[in-house]
Amino acid sequence: MATYRLYCLDGLSKVASAEWIEADDDGHAVELAKTMMDGQPCELWQGGRLVARIARDGGLGEPLPAA
Repeated sequence: MATYRLYCLDGLSKVASAEWIEADDDGHAVELAKTMMDGQPCELWQGGRLVARIARDGGLGEPLPAA
């Protein structure tokens, strides 16, 4: 299990909320993050590594990097 941090952003791209996620891998973390979003765009991080940007509609804002 790996630990991730989900940051949901406000209209000024500032952190509005943050949640911890435990997941088996990046793909699993992204799927969990999509269920936890509060209707705002979010960023999923593992430590200092950006895993994914997730749009309001749940689409990825950029390709998921290799784990």
